[in-house]
Amino acid sequence: MSMSISRDSSIHLASSADEPADEEPSERLILTIVEEDGDWSGFGPLQEPIQQAAAALARHRHLQSARGREASVVLGSNALVHRLNKAYRDKDAPTNVLSFPYQPPPGAASDDGVYLGDVVLAAETVLHEVADRGIEPRHHLQHLIVHGLLHLLGYDHQTEAAAEEMEGLEAEILATLGVADPYAAPAAS
Repeated sequence: MSMSISRDSSIHLASSADEPADEEPSERLILTIVEEDGDWSGFGPLQEPIQQAAAALARHRHLQSARGREASVVLGSNALVHRLNKAYRDKDAPTNVLSFPYQPPPGAASDDGVYLGDVVLAAETVLHEVADRGIEPRHHLQHLIVHGLLHLLGYDHQTEAAAEEMEGLEAEILATLGVADPYAAPAAS
């Protein structure tokens, strides 16, 4: 899978409030955030929660292979994600998040494995989920960032065992950010 997204509004994030200022780039996951499309104003400032999610993932004891790697987070719209979902997954609908692991072009020399790929989010779908579930927008955004980055690292939810492993990692990572387990059953009222 390959895709082309313009990079004219990208923001390179190399550190966050959670990370020591003297931390080496090899100790963190470096993100480029591309504000491509969609109305993301309902989430407040975006850079900090996105970087916090990536930093929490890179600190996880089982995911240190993410350290020193790079990825892009594309903030898009339903229309953008719908087009990508149809083109690459043959699904004629938008979804909340898509992950595109980096694949070198055919015939290209093997790369150094630093670039993981792209995570693309759809503003309208994510906001609809927030309203529908009554959850904090920032927390849902962080959950989807962690989910998308795990896909770039090779995790999936195609089988029950794989889903259980991936969801467990997500819950552990999100807990370090004070985000409730998104897979826990809602409390009875």
